[in-house]
Parts: sequence; structure tokens; C-alpha cells
Amino acid sequence: MPDTTPPARYDVPWKAAITHAFRDFVAFFFPELHGQIDWSRRPRFRDKELERIGFGDAPNSMLADKLVEVRLRDGSASQLLIHIEVQAQRDASLAERVFDYNYHIRKQYGLRVASLVLLADADSNWRPSAFHDSGLGTTIGISYVAAKLLDYANQEDALLASDNPIAWVVLAHLRTQQAHHDPDKLYAAKWQLTKLLYQHGWTNRRILVLFSVINWMMTLPERYQKRYWEEVLLLDRGYGMRLYNQLEQMLIDGSLAKGMEKGLEQGLERGLEQGLARGLARGLKQGLKQGLERGLERGLEQGLEQGLEQGLEQGLEKGLEQGLERGRKDGAVALLERQLARRFGPLPKTVQGRLAKASVEQLQAWGEALLEAQSLKQVFADPARQT
Repeated sequence: MPDTTPPARYDVPWKAAITHAFRDFVAFFFPELHGQIDWSRRPRFRDKELERIGFGDAPNSMLADKLVEVRLRDGSASQLLIHIEVQAQRDASLAERVFDYNYHIRKQYGLRVASLVLLADADSNWRPSAFHDSGLGTTIGISYVAAKLLDYANQEDALLASDNPIAWVVLAHLRTQQAHHDPDKLYAAKWQLTKLLYQHGWTNRRILVLFSVINWMMTLPERYQKRYWEEVLLLDRGYGMRLYNQLEQMLIDGSLAKGMEKGLEQGLERGLEQGLARGLARGLKQGLKQGLERGLERGLEQGLEQGLEQGLEQGLEKGLEQGLERGRKDGAVALLERQLARRFGPLPKTVQGRLAKASVEQLQAWGEALLEAQSLKQVFADPARQT
């Protein structure tokens, strides 16, 4: 079976990068604006708060990518909100959406709003920077500052040499686009950028954040990703950064997330099926009873509606429970497998099979036994550790 490269993700990694290095982001893409901000006052991220407040009658999906409160160096120490939109593909409605964001944010907070847009798509000719509409002498609209990521595609040497972490993220984004889902090209680019992480003298926290960014963005087929993690752990040891345990935990968390996703999918499917059946039965019974009193048609309609609602609620609840349990187990299996292999070498298939079939409690017991065991046999054969 050929290795299929998973689709790249750009939204989450860019949000993580901007949150971690907001000042560097503004300095890199919008240097003229950077000098107007009072950086002695710590910026305040308000996008989470914005999600809770909402936009009233605006669509639920209309949420800005990032919203940051800053103070200006204009002598008044006035507050201003910066709305950042990262657009990874062409969208004819982008400019109008920026106008909507800006208007609703300004109305909600009563503050001036500056909209900054990063166009991270693959079309060098697409550069929207304004939206205007007019009729019968009335004109509304907005002009905003936009940066084009593709403009940096011919500045590779400068990006490689830059100590600005955003330059490194720009390189990751461009290399991901240029690989065109070719796993060999993507692996080579990802490995080069990973080694570059250790050469800038960045803090451990920054390295870990950027590791998360690159693994969200430059997604590899499973076989390539496994090889990548093995090389990363060796690289970390070689540099003596002591990030081994944290990097390994990121790998375990990946297994946990994968298990949770699979478990949620299976749990939701079963839970919805059972919940809908129970909910429909209950709703039909209630609907028939109401139908005799108020009219059969109306009663059945209400009964079916209530049955579906109850069924979906029960299904989602059961699916979440099963998904969390599946994720917890898969994460525990991945962790114990790596610990056993590190101590005793490659694991026999029989051992892998026992781990896959074991309960979470059994896996925890074997993990405790591993602390004192001198062989695989002692891990699994100690009666005091069996449940």
C-alpha cells in the first residue's frame, strides 16, 4: 500500500505560533505597525473571551482567528484591538468577512480595531485588501493591511538565518506547500527545519511550541512519522537539551489523541444507534399518548422530535465516554510498549498482543512491575502484579 500523506493543517499551528510569538509576528509581517505599539505593556489575548460572548445575531461560525488588545505609543496610551486573520486558501468572501469581524468587534468592545490579514494561500495574484459597498449615496467598507506569505518564497537564505521564530514557521508553511504531498520531500524538509530548531539557541519552551507547530502543519504518513520521532529523540540527546521526556510525551499524546479519535468515532456510532432507538421508542410512546388527546399527527411529530433529541443526547454522551476510555487505553499501551522496548529490546508479537488486549488497570500494574523486573518474563509473570 503506498504511503499517503495526510492533509496539511495550517489553522491550529498558526494560531499557536501567533499566541507564542505575537510580537515577533507583527515585527516580521507588519514592521511599520510594530513601532507604533507600546511593547512595555503586555498584549492581552481576548479571542477566548470573544468566543464566549459571541456576535449576537451573527453566524456561530464567525469567529476571528486571533484578537489581541495592545496599547499604542502615541502619547495617549490608548487601547486598540488587533484582529488577525490567517487565510490559507482563496475565499471570495474574505474581505467582506474582515469587515464583519471588524464591525462586530468594535461594537462589542467600544474600542478601535485594526485588522491584519496574512494571506497564506498558493495564488500569488490573489491579494484582497479592501471591501466597499455603496447605494444611493451611502458607502460602507474597510481597507486593511494584508501580508502575502508567498512573497517570502524567494528569501530562503534570509529565512534560514533569521532568529525570528515566525521566519521559521513561514519556512515550514512554504516547504509544506512546495512538497505537494510527496512524503519524501516533506520528510526531508521537516527534518531540516527540526535540526534548525536546535541551532538558534532558543529556549526549551520555544522549541517545544515549534515542535507542536511543525507536527500539526507538516503531517507525514505513519511510517515516516515513526522514523522522524526516532531521529528527533536521538537529536535531542545529541544536543543535550534534556527535552527527551517532554518530546516523548508529545509522541504519547499523539497516540492518545489518535485513540480518542477512533474511540469517539466508534462510541458515537454505537451510542447514537442505541440512543436513537431508545429515544424513538420513548418518543413514539409519548407521541401516541399525546396524539389521542391532541391529534395523532401533532402528537407523532412532537414525539419523534423529542425522541430524536433524547437519542442524540444519549448517543453523544455514550460516545464521548467510550472515546475517552479508548484514548486512555491506547495512550497507556503506547507508553508501556516504548518503556519495555527500551529496557528489553524489540517486543515479541505475543507481548504486543497481550498489551493490546489488556485493561488500563492491567497495563498500570505491568508498568509498576517494570520498575523492578529484570526481564520480560518477570514483568508479566509476577503473581503479585496480576489483576
